[in-house]
Amino acid sequence: MDLAKRCPSQKIAVVAPEDDSSLEAVKLAIEEDIAEAILVGDKALIEKEMKKVQMGYAKVEIVDEQDHDSAALRSVRLVHEKAAALLMKGKVHTDTLLKAVLDKEVGLRTGSLLSHAFVMESPNYHKLFFLTDAAMNISPTLEQKVSIMQNIVNLACNTFQYEKVKVAVLAAVETVNPKMPCTADAACLSKMAERGQITRAIVDGPLAFDNAISRESAMVKDIKSEVAGDPDILFFPDIQAANMGYKILMYLGKCRAAGTVLGARAPVILTSRADSTDSKLYSIAVNALASMQKIHGL
Repeated sequence: MDLAKRCPSQKIAVVAPEDDSSLEAVKLAIEEDIAEAILVGDKALIEKEMKKVQMGYAKVEIVDEQDHDSAALRSVRLVHEKAAALLMKGKVHTDTLLKAVLDKEVGLRTGSLLSHAFVMESPNYHKLFFLTDAAMNISPTLEQKVSIMQNIVNLACNTFQYEKVKVAVLAAVETVNPKMPCTADAACLSKMAERGQITRAIVDGPLAFDNAISRESAMVKDIKSEVAGDPDILFFPDIQAANMGYKILMYLGKCRAAGTVLGARAPVILTSRADSTDSKLYSIAVNALASMQKIHGL
């Protein structure tokens, strides 16, 4: 948040902000001078919600689009044409938003695999950490995992100025088991990082969650690792494990989180309708920083 406040405000195209939590987050981002907004959707519904959250019209533009498909496409076009720097999901289904993002004419494709990442803060961990992929890639292949990992490493190194990050590739066990393909993938990813096929990362796996997070647990199991007890990135084997892990950390671990889609031409703020206003505000801040890095190479 502090870093985002120091940067010039970024213009966000918000798709169908017809719910109070999205608008409340945008309102706070404007008040913190992090963002300006183009609200794309049903004008009457948007103005009704703006009144509900006591949001003024300063640094706000409304573009009237009566259905979510056209609102998503119009918002993506605004980003494509650089009228806005960021794209944000409001009260619209993720499939509708991503269909527009991947549109061949006005979409935000780069040729890279799109993946989702969370930046997280826990009262029980000594630093910020990153988590992937809890929202987009269902059962990634090894090749896709390389792209997902490089995406999140780039986020940490480019946007948060890490020189090199430690990545824990998670599984149920910390040894390679041919009956558990994700453990073999984890070992391959570790070796690929050693050989420079994944850059700016120290990768170790497979690691179980306990010995990834706890140095003491790793010592008990006689695991010698630069990553164990100090990972910057938690890399889950598939969307089921990642999504459950994220929600357990949020609801029982009392974490705070910000989400982003990686691999597009511009940052995409993809939040759940159940996410808190604070979480959406943090997501705006993280994506504003990512946008500054894309624009200015910061």
